[in-house]
Amino acid sequence: MQFNMKEAIEVLERTPQMLESFLSGLSEGWLHCNEGEGTWNAVEVIEHLIEGERNNWIPRLEFILQEGCNQPFPPFDRYSHLKDKSQMSIDEKLQEFKALRMQNITKLNSHIDPDLHLELKGSHPAFGTVKMRELLSTWVVHDLTHIAQIVRVLAERYRTDVGPWKEYLGILKE
Repeated sequence: MQFNMKEAIEVLERTPQMLESFLSGLSEGWLHCNEGEGTWNAVEVIEHLIEGERNNWIPRLEFILQEGCNQPFPPFDRYSHLKDKSQMSIDEKLQEFKALRMQNITKLNSHIDPDLHLELKGSHPAFGTVKMRELLSTWVVHDLTHIAQIVRVLAERYRTDVGPWKEYLGILKE
C-alpha cells in the first residue's frame, strides 16, 4: 500500500494554486480550445472540478462514515457541469474551486483519522465495495488526470504549428 494521507493532502492543497497560476489571465483562445467534438476545454475542466468538490469527494467520504456498505452512495454525474453554463470568469471559477477545496480539506482533516478510517468500506453504485483509502487516492489521481488533460488540450492547439518538431514533443504523440 502506497497511500499516505499527509502526502495525498499535499497534492490536494496544491491543485487550486497550480491551476490558478497556469490558467489565470490566459486568453479565451487558450481557455476554450479543446481536442475536438465531445472533449472538454480548460474552463469545462475547472467547472467539473468544482462540481466534484460540491457533490463527489466529501459527500462520498461522509456517506461511507455514516452508511458503510449498507447502501450505495448516490451516483455522481460527471457531466452535470455541461448542462448549466456559468457566466463567471475563469478567475472567479478558480477562486470558487480554491475556496471549496480548502473547505473540503478542512473537512477531510476533521473527519478522517488515517489510523482508523482508511480501510472503512462503502458501496459504489457501479463498482460495489470500495475502501476509504481508494476514494481518497482516486481524488488525488483525479486532480492529476485533469491537470494533465488541461496541459494536453493546450498543447493540441499548436499541434500543426510546431511543424516537424512534433516528433520530439511527447505530449503530441498519438
